Amino acid sequence: MAAGALLAGSMPPRSAWYLAPAGAAALTWALLGLRWQQRLVLGAVTGLGFFAPTLSWLTDFHPAGFAAVVVLEVTLFAAAMLLVAPGRGRWWTVPAALVALEAVRGRFPFGGFPLPGMALGQLDGPFAAAAPLGGSLLVVGLTTGAGAAMTALALARRRVRTLVLVAALAAVSAVGVALAAPDRAPAGQLRTAVVQGGGPRGIPAVEADEQAVTERLFDVSDNLPADLDLVLWPESSLVVTGPVTDTAEAERVAALARRTGATVVAGVTESESTTFRNAAVAWGPDGRMADRYEKVHRVPFGEYIPARGLFEQLSDMTALVPRDAVPGRGPGLLDTPAGPLGVVISYEVFFSDRARAAVTAGGQVLLVPTNAASYTTEEVPATEVAAARMRAREMDRAVLQAAPTGYTAIVLPDGSVARQGELGTPELLIASVPLRTGLTPYARTGDLPVLLAVAWAVIAGPTMRVLHRRDRAVGT
Repeated sequence: MAAGALLAGSMPPRSAWYLAPAGAAALTWALLGLRWQQRLVLGAVTGLGFFAPTLSWLTDFHPAGFAAVVVLEVTLFAAAMLLVAPGRGRWWTVPAALVALEAVRGRFPFGGFPLPGMALGQLDGPFAAAAPLGGSLLVVGLTTGAGAAMTALALARRRVRTLVLVAALAAVSAVGVALAAPDRAPAGQLRTAVVQGGGPRGIPAVEADEQAVTERLFDVSDNLPADLDLVLWPESSLVVTGPVTDTAEAERVAALARRTGATVVAGVTESESTTFRNAAVAWGPDGRMADRYEKVHRVPFGEYIPARGLFEQLSDMTALVPRDAVPGRGPGLLDTPAGPLGVVISYEVFFSDRARAAVTAGGQVLLVPTNAASYTTEEVPATEVAAARMRAREMDRAVLQAAPTGYTAIVLPDGSVARQGELGTPELLIASVPLRTGLTPYARTGDLPVLLAVAWAVIAGPTMRVLHRRDRAVGT
């Protein structure tokens, strides 16, 4: 339970990154040398200590939903501990199991639910430097590996051998991170403005005053200077019936683009009879629509209801999502007069594959139009900023995040926050951000190298034992 609480304490909005290695050390101390049944139980206890506080924001939406998600996540955590080798000398299988857990959570259920992600508490610590090399999974591996190594040194009977192994792994990791530093291929600067309209928080989307949200954005945009290249508005800035083309809202945004001489990118929700589309639409300085991207990775139970017929019989809360979003296709890339702009809409910022798709398609900067107005606390908005910072480090791209009530932020390619607004207030963030064209090792390879290393760490020990027994049997 202490291990789970320490892991939870490292998560945003807190910045106590050092608690995660301590949690991994405590977990390793508790698990090594135990039978699989004991590891399963202790894994469930640790998972409860981690997920119960970090997912507590779900209670604002549905207490039963919170309980269901916690049970699922705790089960996954417990199952991951079955990958830990029973031998007391196999300490490295603990971080391998935690990396495997994060990899599964990023893909299951319903395409993944990586909130909270263990790597997101590490943005202000030393292990985040590994993000351009191996992404968030490598960050998790190094963070928890450091904690597990501390326990290994404390418990080791052959301390010198363990110390040599730990030192060798640390040296290899440090050299790998240093050699894989981004090439930082510059492509100029982009003078940008990110707009936050402000307003009340904790209001479900179906109950929000959509026109008031739009008007607040226009009010803040009245103060835009004339020397801009790009203006970013949040997700669902414009809510229209049918295609946004030729609507009054589109004409107003076009007029804004002509007045400022900038490319304007705004989140657009196009409602239809039984579905809707969640898009990022770009208007050029001439007022014409330049390009659009429709969100690919939808939010389960937020933008669509899986097995809707079944859940409608179980709960009337499905009325909060009356229509299912139509999934988009392809990489998030907008071809605009301001240059090729990568886009990940809202929830997509938690998935590195969407950012990789945008960057490898040519995106020189990443845009994150989002909407976190439904949340009453800062837990999810702060976690979303952390995800934007992680994507910046992984891809070596500046990230511009716009939210109607916060957090709106401008993140530099090194993951540092250049500007960030407050929650609920009108904000206009202006900064020049660098454009990049180079690809990091992680942008080229994705998670595969780290997953292969984890598989080797988990199966190497049992495989060697089987081969040793076979050799002994043959010898006799």
